[in-house]
Amino acid sequence: MSVQAQEISPLDDPKFQRVEPFQVFDNLYYVGAKWVSAWVLETDQGLILFDSLYGELTDIAIDGIRDLGMDPNDIRYLIVSHAHFDHIGGARRIQDEFGAVVLMTDEDWQMTDEPAIYREYPKPIRHLTATHGGTLNLGREKLTFMKTPGHTTGVLSTSFTVYDNGYPHAAVMFGGAGLNFDGVERTQMYLDSIAFLQSLEGVEVNIPNHQDSGEVFERLEKLALREKDAPHPFVDPEGWTQWLDELLAAAEEKMADEQAKR
Repeated sequence: MSVQAQEISPLDDPKFQRVEPFQVFDNLYYVGAKWVSAWVLETDQGLILFDSLYGELTDIAIDGIRDLGMDPNDIRYLIVSHAHFDHIGGARRIQDEFGAVVLMTDEDWQMTDEPAIYREYPKPIRHLTATHGGTLNLGREKLTFMKTPGHTTGVLSTSFTVYDNGYPHAAVMFGGAGLNFDGVERTQMYLDSIAFLQSLEGVEVNIPNHQDSGEVFERLEKLALREKDAPHPFVDPEGWTQWLDELLAAAEEKMADEQAKR
């Protein structure tokens, strides 16, 4: 059975959630679980980890880094897409064990003060705060941060360059695509964020923080069968555009529902 055909629950079972890590681009690797993603960007000055997973699932990311021939002690930065448990639950462990610097937006750092969120997972120590338009440089890699609120009030999206046999492609990670929130104001935030992402030019690669949002495992199967000089299955600008259109339509429907509640 292919991975995408399997169910993704139970969500907290590390044996069930474990998938083999894999390389997607010259400098980008998937070290996530079945239902929630974690990615590693490799530079000549260390590693950047996107999201930490949570609980015992954090072992999946750590083991994946090792299995791919890298050292988790080389994690220089942990970029948290938003402060929901599945993305930040393992952040304190990554800090304590490997000395990584954690980075997210001010709004989502403030979420870590809410005890209901962190009663099961240790609260990370506040390090760096990402701002809209801010950048991070490590080695030759330059990351640009974008605040795209809605899913939380401080969702952090990131743009960076990935390489396919040395050829560069523009990639974006949208930090919070889910519509599991309430209210007209939050929905308008989300709509504005989608409009902003749609305004970005030249995006070729969708790097999702939940694998099903970007058909990661389906694309992996195509990547494994890719012939020399064939297009890279993760390079899909039309797919990025179509996905944003779908998110926009769903958010517009949600807005109508939220307004009807008033």
